[in-house]
Amino acid sequence: MTTRPAAGEAPIIETDIPARLDRLPWGRFHTLVVTALGITWILDGLEVTLAGTVAGALKASPTLQFSNADVGLAGSAYLAGAVLGALFFGWLTDRLGRKKLFFITLTVYLLATAATAFSWNLWSFMLFRFLTGAGIGGEYAAINSTIQELVPARVRGWTDLVINGSFWVGAALGALGAVVLLDPAVLSPDHGWRAAFLIGALLALVIFLMRLWLPESPRWLMTHGRIAEAEAIVAGIEQRIRAEGLSIPDTPLAKVRLRSRSSTPLAEVAGVLIRRHGRRAMVGLALMAAQAFFYNAIFFTYALVLTDFYGIPAEKVGWYILPFALGNVLGPIVLGRFFDTWGRRPMIALTCTVSGALLAITGWMFAQGMLTAQTQTLCWMAIFFFASAAASSAYLTVAETFPLELRAMAIAVFYAIGTGIGGVVGPALFGALIETGSRWSLFGGYLLGAALMILAAGVMLAFGIAAERRTLEEISRPLSHVD
Repeated sequence: MTTRPAAGEAPIIETDIPARLDRLPWGRFHTLVVTALGITWILDGLEVTLAGTVAGALKASPTLQFSNADVGLAGSAYLAGAVLGALFFGWLTDRLGRKKLFFITLTVYLLATAATAFSWNLWSFMLFRFLTGAGIGGEYAAINSTIQELVPARVRGWTDLVINGSFWVGAALGALGAVVLLDPAVLSPDHGWRAAFLIGALLALVIFLMRLWLPESPRWLMTHGRIAEAEAIVAGIEQRIRAEGLSIPDTPLAKVRLRSRSSTPLAEVAGVLIRRHGRRAMVGLALMAAQAFFYNAIFFTYALVLTDFYGIPAEKVGWYILPFALGNVLGPIVLGRFFDTWGRRPMIALTCTVSGALLAITGWMFAQGMLTAQTQTLCWMAIFFFASAAASSAYLTVAETFPLELRAMAIAVFYAIGTGIGGVVGPALFGALIETGSRWSLFGGYLLGAALMILAAGVMLAFGIAAERRTLEEISRPLSHVD
């Protein structure tokens, strides 16, 4: 229902769209949404793994001849692109809509990762990796916000964690691809790594086709005054659910009253993040920064640890990534349900603390020379079984605890700041630490990562909110809400 506005005012809309979306049983529509949008994390996992597993090949390439420090810089370039891409495309996502940005960011990624395969020196490689990161960073904002707005509240936590954990399916694909393509018997040293980067471009083409049927977020449409379109999309979803033989509860639905708006000024965004929801902002920043440093610093340079300290040939690194990826995939699947039942605060604090403690212990064992490449990999599996759920929960927390009108921008801001603090610095720092050849120097980096995770756990316990099984509008009232 739309109320006639006073002169100069935007119309007031009264709708039950959020309640209708949250009451839906899980159907084929939700599975398709998760597949078409969640596959973004597979792309990111593929990109990060390729960057790690081809590190040795980039050093051996007669064209590039990278040093360890160059590999670290290339990793930081990718993350810097992701930071700026998230901010720019996140801003556009809230202004132009979720669906348009699906295709813009995916196109940027596709073209840039294909161009990476044709790099001719360090600077061209860094430029193309920067642009690839920009596309992926933009995807984070658009995709996370849409998934949050389409998935029913009762399973939002588990779904979000599993989708983010699918990053490691991409990691496994990248590892397997690298095993084959980096084999000198298959391709020459200067062609294998180029072919590896083309895998991402081919996968992006498939994803592009999968997204053609996706609707715009009804929640975004309703805040922008396009209530008829939003109603039609929700009615269509309900019709598809009923056609599957599933029953939709016939219960009274809560309504929200909103004053439509075309955009949210950046000054208002800043005011909400700093003043209105300052504590939530602190929690989001702590979680994002800790997981970004923990993951990116370690994983971007994991191949270098295997080759430089354990003597693993570059073409064999992919085999050590596979069990590592398995632990990361299983963590959110096994632990994710508890985020919706036991609760966000205790589970996030638990997974952050356990992963941080295990990293400190493993780092000390590495410095003492107590591990082999195989036992090191088993330790990583255990650490990242918990760390994967903790890292995914950072995106879940930011996406569900800020108002609808700036959800994508909030994801972008905290992803950008967190990644800037923890991700861009991390790979370069760890690349330099590995370059020293000192196990104890690298142990210092591991301790820093462990401390950040444990600190994030404390912040969550002190200031986090209980968002499990609650509607997005209940967790954070829309800025356009009218009493």
